[in-house]
Amino acid sequence: MGNSALRAHVETAQKTGVFQLKDRGLTEFPSELQKLTSNLRTIDLSNNKIESLPPMIIGKFTVLKSLSLNNNKLTVLPEELCNLKKLEMLSLNNNHLRELPSTFGQLAALKTLSLSGNQLRALPPQLCSLRHLDVVDLSKNQIRSIPDIVGELQVIELNLNQNQISQISVKISCCPRLKVLRLEENCLELSMLPQSILSDSQICLLAVEGNLFEIKKLRELEGYDKYMERFTATKKKFA
Repeated sequence: MGNSALRAHVETAQKTGVFQLKDRGLTEFPSELQKLTSNLRTIDLSNNKIESLPPMIIGKFTVLKSLSLNNNKLTVLPEELCNLKKLEMLSLNNNHLRELPSTFGQLAALKTLSLSGNQLRALPPQLCSLRHLDVVDLSKNQIRSIPDIVGELQVIELNLNQNQISQISVKISCCPRLKVLRLEENCLELSMLPQSILSDSQICLLAVEGNLFEIKKLRELEGYDKYMERFTATKKKFA
């Protein structure tokens, strides 16, 4: 796109605090945005061809609350991204990310994280440091197992649909706030699903269709009635 068009977007963003430039074939993060590091609250550069984020600029958006870079070509995130202390929503669906920066746990204000359609092979342990994280979408990755550290997650909703999960730690039942657990289309045998999810957890919506067992077999497990009590109570609350 032409420089004048970009300039117009930058001028508008200066007034509104919102910079949105989607579907423009951008190959890099617009350097012009460094003029707006102190007033941008929202950046949306989805559906472009951006391969990397500039370390010198990205960590300087002191009031940024929402960052969306869905459908780009990101392979790695710079550590400087984790300096965004006000960031509440980060959406990076459909990129080529294999891992998160080691300092990702410093994004203290983060509430919603979307990483669907990347190349993650494991549950990022950094997520366990984020005390305000409510919703995490890790669907359509290459995760094979859920380790013990999952018990430290503070999330309310965890989406792990369409991975390759065949093992889940019993510690998932210890998540203090986890209400919605999505595990559809994975590689789970019924014997690998911890029964404590049913009998002894906060989970009131468990989605497990498309695994290696029939749903009716799930209903025969000990603790299923306790799960249904939670499920029904929640349904009534929202009815």
